Amino acid sequence: MVTQIAYPQPMKTPRVSAHRRIPQERTIRRSLNAKAAEEAVGPITRGCEIYGLSKGQFSLVDLVLHCLRASGPADVVISTWTAAGADIEFAYKLLSEGSIRSLRFLVDFSFPARAGSYCAALRERFGDEAIRITKNHCKFVLIRNEAWNLVLRTSMNLNENRRLENYEISDDRDLADYLALVVDSLFAAETGAAVFGKRPWDHCKSFEGFGQEAGAEGSEAAMRASTDVRKYFGEGPLDNDIRRAGICHAKGGLLR
Repeated sequence: MVTQIAYPQPMKTPRVSAHRRIPQERTIRRSLNAKAAEEAVGPITRGCEIYGLSKGQFSLVDLVLHCLRASGPADVVISTWTAAGADIEFAYKLLSEGSIRSLRFLVDFSFPARAGSYCAALRERFGDEAIRITKNHCKFVLIRNEAWNLVLRTSMNLNENRRLENYEISDDRDLADYLALVVDSLFAAETGAAVFGKRPWDHCKSFEGFGQEAGAEGSEAAMRASTDVRKYFGEGPLDNDIRRAGICHAKGGLLR
């Protein structure tokens, strides 16, 4: 089932970094052994900045749900490296119930091949226009409506995290605007199902060009210096080079 969602209009290309105010009061939650997100995080208030650690006793979805209880129905963006089926289904439940007004995902380009069934579930539930793929290891959640601008930064993926993880929840319009601009730019760059059929090389090329002005020089040099390119297309005798295995098409038109 594909849910139709209205998205904000794309914005201009974001700067590489953003400056933001430092809140006068930052709360450190010393509740490492709390059993639930609401117990660990405590109340979410206007202008808050809350930092804490967990041992995996609650998930990223639990943190999102706690934030939504404070904000009310909101537009949500989830940036993650990977996702699990149970958390995808729970996010869909929140969308169906109206707690989430719209939902967009930003995932890593390895996700379709590495977790094909989960990727298929994500596409079936939310539709291709709700998902964008890039070289992504950035984990954050935006929860925004007319009254709140919650930014959840975390080391957690959208799956079970039975390890030491961190989270930080801020009600910060400037930070939320900046991250929304990055997401809007990535969503504007490509649309539709075609993005799921791109080769790894194409994803690397798109990523190296992201954030550069149209026609900017240096993207070719950046591609050559890319860690992925050096890992899979090394020129030295001891380097890895998948061309030796006959996967010549993977490097596209730049392959000699």
